[in-house]
Amino acid sequence: MNTRSIKFRLVVWYAGWLTLLYVVFGLFVFLSLNHYLRGSLREALARRTRQVADLVQRSPRDWELLDQEIRSHFAPEINNRFTRVSVNGIRRYMSGPPADLGYDPGIVPPVPSTKGEESFIRHVLPDGQALLIVVLARQSQGDGLVVEEGSSERPIVNTLRAWLAILLTGAGFLILLAVIGGYALVQRALRPVDRIIGTAERISSHNLSERLPVPESRDELQRLSTALNRMIRRLDDAFQYTQRFLADASHELRTPLTIMQAELEAIVDRTGAHPEIRNISGSALEEVERLRKIVEGLFALSRLDAGEAMERSAPFDLGELAASTTEQMKLLAEDGGIVIACEFSPNVVIEGDRARLKQVLVNLLDNAIKYSSAGGQVTVRVRQSNNHAVLEVCDRGIGIPADAQKHLFERFFRVDKARSRELGGAGLGLSIVKSICTAHGGAVKVRSKEGEGTQFTVEIPIARLTT
Repeated sequence: MNTRSIKFRLVVWYAGWLTLLYVVFGLFVFLSLNHYLRGSLREALARRTRQVADLVQRSPRDWELLDQEIRSHFAPEINNRFTRVSVNGIRRYMSGPPADLGYDPGIVPPVPSTKGEESFIRHVLPDGQALLIVVLARQSQGDGLVVEEGSSERPIVNTLRAWLAILLTGAGFLILLAVIGGYALVQRALRPVDRIIGTAERISSHNLSERLPVPESRDELQRLSTALNRMIRRLDDAFQYTQRFLADASHELRTPLTIMQAELEAIVDRTGAHPEIRNISGSALEEVERLRKIVEGLFALSRLDAGEAMERSAPFDLGELAASTTEQMKLLAEDGGIVIACEFSPNVVIEGDRARLKQVLVNLLDNAIKYSSAGGQVTVRVRQSNNHAVLEVCDRGIGIPADAQKHLFERFFRVDKARSRELGGAGLGLSIVKSICTAHGGAVKVRSKEGEGTQFTVEIPIARLTT
């Protein structure tokens, strides 16, 4: 998961706050329980000291009888309580070892007391055991009576530990549920954003009329979708204007260029004995021809941008198209002393405009032939891979520099401007190739190394034929 994504941060924020609230609540409950248990024990011990003191005051000073009465009425050993009665500093009664054998009463030292008051202390024995003791001092029949009633702290500690274990276990489940629940809530909350992103990714220059979904939430998300739709509408208007201008300009330029070309050809034909005029006219004719190719390329791009690449869409075998086109291009290759070959797998059927895809193959072969040296070889391969038809055009020519490959499909980009001008290139052929491939739901890639050659790879989805 991307730790910088808004989903991750929202889930962490949600789970973190729930965990913090749980920790605060658990700490409050833990401290409250500790206070309650200790308060309840202190109250119970204080009540017991008063009961024992009342019993001693009512009983005759027969200490053996007092021993029996305390054991029969209060049973301190069975209840795991510590009871000690002292008169004038002399111990008259002390309970035996508790039933749980948690401590030895004989090692509990006397606790200082103030007459007429109850005091509560926590006494730690040498073995680490802690006793909570309430001491009551009274004046009885002229004697100083001191009653000590205590209990081990262990039951409270065990209860608190058990509660702490429950809290920690609950914290683990809470964090897990908070993360799962938070992720589900965030997914649901951001579902409109995912729909907006999916629609935005589908929008291109070919479908600028499509709009983003606008959730009826009356919040910032609705405002964002509305603002983006307005922006797309403005882009659509600007793009349509640019397309119309490019198409109109290209169309208007074709006629005067054709006339100029015809007139220059007539001048060349009529000036047979004037070499200077022939040279000037021939040079002008070459420039007019180059300009005509640029205009034709721009006109083709404007039609492709307008979505005219799939006007005559039908299923056909890409291997057969590659074989026939390669055969037609052999004459051009032989003029440059270049060997051209085609290797293809049968029944690689795609659906699209056969003429446009032939234009892709012609442009790639033309470039491969132009930039290959005499004696070089150009190979065309067609195969099927992962539900895609793969067309490869490989040459052993001069190659393309690495820093130029990322700009190769941009309009009017030329690697070697001097040589491109010499060969008649305007930098539009590969832009046309990319536009045609994109219109067919495919892609074109290049792999090249200077001095070793270049490979163009076109991938187009296989046709889904119904029977």
